[in-house]
Amino acid sequence: MRMLVINAGSTNVKFSMLAEEREEFATTLVQTTPADAVKRCFEQLQVQGLPEVEAVGHRFVHGGASFTEGVRITDEVVARLTELNTLAPLHNPPALEALAEACRLWPDVPHVAAFDTAFHRTLPSAAYTYPIPRQWTEEWGIRRFGFHGLSHEYCSKEAARLLNRVDDPALRVVVAHLGGGCSLCAVKGGASIDTTMGFTPMDGLMMGTRSGSIDPGILLHVMRTRGLTVDEVDRALNHESGLRGVSGVSNDIREVWKAVDAGNADARLAIDLFAVRIQNGIQAMMLALGGADAVVFTGGIGQHDTRLEMEIRLGLWPIREAGEEPGPMPQVFAIATREDVSIAREVERILRDV
Repeated sequence: MRMLVINAGSTNVKFSMLAEEREEFATTLVQTTPADAVKRCFEQLQVQGLPEVEAVGHRFVHGGASFTEGVRITDEVVARLTELNTLAPLHNPPALEALAEACRLWPDVPHVAAFDTAFHRTLPSAAYTYPIPRQWTEEWGIRRFGFHGLSHEYCSKEAARLLNRVDDPALRVVVAHLGGGCSLCAVKGGASIDTTMGFTPMDGLMMGTRSGSIDPGILLHVMRTRGLTVDEVDRALNHESGLRGVSGVSNDIREVWKAVDAGNADARLAIDLFAVRIQNGIQAMMLALGGADAVVFTGGIGQHDTRLEMEIRLGLWPIREAGEEPGPMPQVFAIATREDVSIAREVERILRDV
């Protein structure tokens, strides 16, 4: 089956045309609107004279409790997805806009939504439950959902392939997806058993502009004593924190490293804090797994920033002194994530089961 995969983000839209997981077309378009990007992709496909699209797969970051696996798009599904916009305001609305335009341009082919949260449907209750009032959990649906699932799924499968342990129920993999957004996942036998992102993609690791986990009392304090509104706190935690907030330089780690090399102490602190939080998180994932056979670094930072990776690895596994007894060490891989392949596999599964 030849399918188009649409991955709509907050600042760009990625497209790839796949046939039997072989890439025939790929582009990333920085758009005025997601709909405009989809229209431009449609025009490019026509100009290149590629074969007709037979199905379209769409990435949605948040599926909430409603969607624990991919689903074929209907009007009812769109209505339920729209209700989830408040849980992923940077990601779900652009995806819905791209979906609407794609359905207009390709009205006669099936459209399927794949969800980053779906991979984490296997989390045990102790991993997804927050220690909050029972009403919040049972009536209001507050729980850990986890994100980057399409990436974590693909990379853990690739690690299994590289280790010649495909379908091994005992295989333990920690995936570190490090980019603009960052999260870790503990994968055992191909299933997610713990992860760092939570009810929203703001939880867990420090990120480019997001704070990650902080004391919730801080939020109460700045609202009570400094008069910050909910929207101001939201903007600060989502857009003004993380690498950008600590370094005062940029959310782009390449710019932060340049500042480090120029002697900027705040930039050095940002890198140190980023690395330590990743180290602590990897240790927590390994504890959940009872050890690890592999650690995978992926995402723009995880795959390409070897300097950061070395700092993380040395913090986790210091160079041994001569004669020191070696313990079991996980294999470490840098893998280019292919969320589009995970989406395509989900599209094929959904359409095959129809």
